[in-house]
Amino acid sequence: MVKMPILRKYALVAATFVLFLTSSPAPSFAQDSTPKPDASQRAEGQTKDQAKDQAKDQKPDDQQPTETLKLNVNVVGLFFNVKDKHGALIPNLTKDEFEVREDGTPQTIKYFAAESNLPLTLGILIDSSGSQMRVLDMEKEVGGAFLKQILTDKDEAYVMDFNVDAELVQDYTRDVHRLQAALNKVKINAGYTIPTLPGAGGGPVPTHNTPGTVLYDAVYLSAHDMLSKEVGRKAMILLTDGEDEGSRLKIKDAIEAAQKADAIVYVLLCADRGGYFSAGMAYTGESEMKKLTEATGGRVINVGNKFDKLKEAFDQIAAELRSQYNLGYTPTNTTLDGGYRKLEIKSKQGYKIQTRAGYYATARNQE
Repeated sequence: MVKMPILRKYALVAATFVLFLTSSPAPSFAQDSTPKPDASQRAEGQTKDQAKDQAKDQKPDDQQPTETLKLNVNVVGLFFNVKDKHGALIPNLTKDEFEVREDGTPQTIKYFAAESNLPLTLGILIDSSGSQMRVLDMEKEVGGAFLKQILTDKDEAYVMDFNVDAELVQDYTRDVHRLQAALNKVKINAGYTIPTLPGAGGGPVPTHNTPGTVLYDAVYLSAHDMLSKEVGRKAMILLTDGEDEGSRLKIKDAIEAAQKADAIVYVLLCADRGGYFSAGMAYTGESEMKKLTEATGGRVINVGNKFDKLKEAFDQIAAELRSQYNLGYTPTNTTLDGGYRKLEIKSKQGYKIQTRAGYYATARNQE
């Protein structure tokens, strides 16, 4: 499946989100005047012959539910995992073993597939605020290894970092070397007080009442500016302690943007909690991150500052992304009023379902 065209590169509207208070209703990446490349130009090194081979590999239209989701505004598509009571993934189930409800009303499943190799669009969001000083190098190393493991020649990924502002470090690419290089470029904002850096804190530990980590704004930008116009499987992985200290937006805005983009959010809590306690602060990031992940079909994995736990967490995410089921239905409520609809998938065998909590009934752009 060929991805939709996007801009070749982005730039932030300003060095921090301070300017957004007077210029726009929500954070956004500034768009330059570079002409939009087509999909073949976006895929680095992709030749015409490769494009032809890719076209041959595509399935007929009736076997491509992700395309149908984008073209038919009346179809709702869901990616989900199925687990037993011990958390083990359950493969090889059939459509007849599931029930779908929207706002409590049963729905008829129109298509179903146990797909594990549909194209994946992945965003890596890495927290570079001072509180991450002791875990950032670990995140770079393990995150790069994960990208090499998970990405295929059908997939694309990008890298963002966030501290007092959010920056796109690497635009969409299939080149894992570029992605690793982008991770390596991320540096800690140590919080030194510099007049030209509004909102800077005072040291490499969290500080009260100082804009320092625009986590919610970063999730919004990733969902709204990067993932919302993509099709197929979409996910973002946050490497962070979960603490937001400077965002203009709220957690509910980040959740809404992720849900409207059909993006699954995973959060790997990399928190050196000793830094909080030594500063006389309580650690509160996990509860808000659970709201974000449960609403979008992902989950929070607490890794602390342990290399092995972080690697295990990435392995778990890779397994889940490769073991997703995919179903679609036409809602009995056909009103596209922008309202929020609650979703529920039930397993007739009582298995646990991991999927997003709902969607917004808005007309999608027909491409």
